[in-house]
Amino acid sequence: MSETIIDNKEEAKVTSGKTEAVVEIRELDMAFGTKVVLKGLTMDLFKGENLVVLGKSGTGKSVMIKCMVGLLTQNAGSLKIFGKEVKDLKEQELKEIRIRTGFLFQSGALYDSMTVEQNLEFPLTRVLKLTDKDEIRQRIEEVLEGVGLSDAIDKMPSDLSGGMRKRVGLARTLILKPEIMLYDEPTTGLDPITSREISELMLEMQKKYQTSSVIITHDMACAKITGDRVLVLNQGAFIAEGTYEELENGQDELVRSFFK
Repeated sequence: MSETIIDNKEEAKVTSGKTEAVVEIRELDMAFGTKVVLKGLTMDLFKGENLVVLGKSGTGKSVMIKCMVGLLTQNAGSLKIFGKEVKDLKEQELKEIRIRTGFLFQSGALYDSMTVEQNLEFPLTRVLKLTDKDEIRQRIEEVLEGVGLSDAIDKMPSDLSGGMRKRVGLARTLILKPEIMLYDEPTTGLDPITSREISELMLEMQKKYQTSSVIITHDMACAKITGDRVLVLNQGAFIAEGTYEELENGQDELVRSFFK
């Protein structure tokens, strides 16, 4: 497979034999007033893959994943998750999609007034409605062990480093056992060593939980470590796709500029 330059009508898709798409986006348009953010955006996310999305600030990367979970609704086009058109879902159906789709925000979005254990307990009791304390404790301990923070269970978020907060945020998302993970700048604000640790952890968690992931990042090291496939977003649409190495060594100067 070589670098593929995409025009606005061409489907951004992998050619490595993956066929089952868990997310299907077709001709998606999104504007805020007169500001056009997405124009004719088309892509698939395939089951079990890590898809990295690159693009300059303000090009609509975060808007795209917010549309995926119904936090925003597109002006035109189709966006399906698990075969269901997101904009047409009723409240209960949308809730079910969100349970199956984990969203890791830049900040980790922890509740500062709660301990790590309470932060992880919250989605189990409020979303899954679990009541068995032994089951809740077991799931919390399991996911904390998975992210390497078993000894942080009683700590407050203020006692944690930036990297540890990211790990707890990831644990809180994974505790619901989502099928899709959406990462919005997962290594922002971290030093290079911690960023690499978080990137490698994301890869490890993908394999352990068999998730399909969209990873929005400006961190090229993160893109290289985590991405099975990379898409480049420019002026509201994808302009190229391929592996990290294919795009880095490709002929298109605009695409290559992202890798400098």
